[in-house]
Amino acid sequence: MFSVDVDNRLRDPGRTAMTHAEDLKFRLVTVELLRTAKKRYTYRELASKTELPVTVLSRYAKGHVLPNTERARQLWETLSKLVGLEVELKRRIKFNEEGYFDNTSIIGDITLLRQAAHYALAKFAGKRVTKVLTAAVDGVPLATMIAESLGVNLVIAKSRKEVGVPSFLEETYVLNNSGVTMTLYVPKSAIKKKDSVLIVDDMIKSGDTQAALVNIVNKAKAEVSGLFSLIAIGRQWRRKIRLPEDCQVEIVLELDSPQSGEKD
Repeated sequence: MFSVDVDNRLRDPGRTAMTHAEDLKFRLVTVELLRTAKKRYTYRELASKTELPVTVLSRYAKGHVLPNTERARQLWETLSKLVGLEVELKRRIKFNEEGYFDNTSIIGDITLLRQAAHYALAKFAGKRVTKVLTAAVDGVPLATMIAESLGVNLVIAKSRKEVGVPSFLEETYVLNNSGVTMTLYVPKSAIKKKDSVLIVDDMIKSGDTQAALVNIVNKAKAEVSGLFSLIAIGRQWRRKIRLPEDCQVEIVLELDSPQSGEKD
């Protein structure tokens, strides 16, 4: 059974205090990451990298004690660089000659998506998030895991209206200057004025889809509290997506845009 160190909240003026459930979940997730790191590194190596005694790391990994919030965040920042998402994503991404890559091994890997959800929890715990919003279809598995991790509902923007829904929030946009128009629909009742919405996608390239999602949230008069993506290609999207100044943006892996091919 875990015993718990005295809880010292992180003092970040841009962040509200974690709920007790968020706090406990984050610390448990950090221990899980430590156990993953222990499979690749010795305690002595981890002690050198984390600047924590071997005995302390051993007690955490074996479940004898749970790190407090501040210690957990310090551990997370260090361990995620050793066995984290960025390393694994780099290993899986291979561009073809046209500048595209197959994301099947990413969006279909439940273990990887669970790790991504833990990553999002670490970054957004304490931030007010009441809904997770994504666009169908590739972003849905990731967004589902993140919504579950944060304990909030998921909203999916679709390319067609669902029968039986009386009214919609909708946004039409041109896909990457191609002349092809797309429209996204969200049930009007799904996002309320009081909501703080985290926008999630597996990949951002042109930023067109994510910009449309931001506009949908704005039409609902709700707040965009954050943007999360596993991968971002190039820098074009940063100019296209108009986010509030206090909006938290978290990208796990940013890559330079290939010479050819643009895909949202």
